[in-house]
Amino acid sequence: MKLGRSKLAQIIADKSLDKNMSSAELSQEVAAYLLTEGRVSELDSLMRDVMDCRAAAGIVEVEARSAHELSASERTQIESIVREQFPTAKTVQIVHVVDAHVLGGVILSFAHEQLDMSVRAKINRFKQLTTATGGL
Repeated sequence: MKLGRSKLAQIIADKSLDKNMSSAELSQEVAAYLLTEGRVSELDSLMRDVMDCRAAAGIVEVEARSAHELSASERTQIESIVREQFPTAKTVQIVHVVDAHVLGGVILSFAHEQLDMSVRAKINRFKQLTTATGGL
């Protein structure tokens, strides 16, 4: 019997909260299950659903993408932004990714949304404003 994606996501989220299971063990189990069931293409959407389930349990995960390593104060600012969006969060987990394509600033990615505070996004907004108003 094939489990629905939301039910599967809930099971994975529950197992990820289990202190006795390492993330490596959980990853191997999920990968093996998806492979044997021929559902590998569902991985991205499944993991977004798992992030939602974990957020409901108070653990909010965010990917912070920037051109450089984050300082302690930048991490604190990111955590404040996340806590504004998710006031019931017990824990905020920031997964940092260094990305040379980000000119400056940071892009925060959640399960189903993204907050782009990069320099490129600010330049694009400025271009849109100046084009919409006929220039400076």
